[in-house]
Amino acid sequence: MRIVLSNIGTLGDINPLIAIALELKRRGHDPVMALPNVFREKIAPLGIEFHSLRPDIDPTNTKLVEMIYDVKRGTETGLREFLYPVLRQTYDDLLDAATRPARADLLLLGELNYAGPIVAEVTGIPWASYVLAPFSFFSAYDPPVLPPYPGLARMDRVPGMGRVMRRLARFVTRKWPEPVYGLRRELGLPKGRNPLFDAKHSPGLVLALFSRALGTEQKDWPANTLITGFCFYDADAGNAALPANLEAFLAAGEPPVVFTLGSAAVLAAGDFYEQSAHAAKRLGVRAVLLIGTEARNRPQQDLPNSICIAEYAPYSGLFPRASLVVHQGGVGTTAQCLRAGRPMLIMPYSHDQPDNARRMKRMGAARVIQRAQYKPWSVARSIRAMLANPNYAEQARKAAGEVARENGVKSACDALESLHARARAAQSITGFAAY
Repeated sequence: MRIVLSNIGTLGDINPLIAIALELKRRGHDPVMALPNVFREKIAPLGIEFHSLRPDIDPTNTKLVEMIYDVKRGTETGLREFLYPVLRQTYDDLLDAATRPARADLLLLGELNYAGPIVAEVTGIPWASYVLAPFSFFSAYDPPVLPPYPGLARMDRVPGMGRVMRRLARFVTRKWPEPVYGLRRELGLPKGRNPLFDAKHSPGLVLALFSRALGTEQKDWPANTLITGFCFYDADAGNAALPANLEAFLAAGEPPVVFTLGSAAVLAAGDFYEQSAHAAKRLGVRAVLLIGTEARNRPQQDLPNSICIAEYAPYSGLFPRASLVVHQGGVGTTAQCLRAGRPMLIMPYSHDQPDNARRMKRMGAARVIQRAQYKPWSVARSIRAMLANPNYAEQARKAAGEVARENGVKSACDALESLHARARAAQSITGFAAY
């Protein structure tokens, strides 16, 4: 089958798609990646067809990243100032990828591609959707942490509070989807379901690309949801080797504490790395700082040989050789920590990160520290306590066992092939004429 895989987001949003595309290609299918053009250089060396999708992402626009990660207004800013202004162009680009040079047999769409379900509706191409974290389901039975209202998270066990939180989220965001409704009117389509909560989920198949260690099925999830397990990929254009200086550092001593902010929050790091270096020196531990390409993330203080700095490293090669990981709570980083069986100190920003952090804390594999409290003494105190308490490492190892028993990529690809087979059978019966 020819299948178009599409989303808009960071590497954390795209890497699972790459993992699935590579397996589909191995099975003899024809995957097509429709993504912002910034990812072209990551995809081209893999021999996978690429179509650029607007809006493109400027990895140097730290101001936009800082606004998007604002706890109070970040999600609204991302929609109103980044995604929605070019929604029609996103639709046009995805329509082109789905129909030229040949019509796709199937679409796999991420939840940030708000034009995707519309393209599927207009063309009649069968589609599946995917989410990366339980947060995306906004379940009343497993209520998420709402970043603008963290106090509500302490009341989530109160009977009926989950439904209250779900209604609150829908009320606060009630005006946000208007550009999506506007595009539907322009195309002569009815208003349809709420794009933020309902329309993003495919009626045919919803892939929950996360482990049961992170979340399990709830009664109000879409009925056709499949929890696959994590879909791991973290190579850089196919290169999964650690930087030479980092490999030498790891080989020279005890497992270090790793400090990282993933692929997006690293652009809004603030003084995270400066404070982290102070904390590592206070603790007297070996440490790795993954600072990204932003020069201002490099600590200004003199660093001892016990602290190694690298711009990027595949987590799959680094985390198993760490003692503990300090990170932002993004689901991709969290997944790699679980895979490696390493305890975590999580400093969440926004979006799904506070919810992921709470889940890891409840598991017993993590502690959570808020950004305002991220100071050398408090960080050092937390890390010291975690390294001295074997329960954190034990719970992390138990989670790693559960993750290892899953095969997210295989489960996802099996489900996509099954959906394609059902769609072909239905088409042969109805004689449906494709777009």
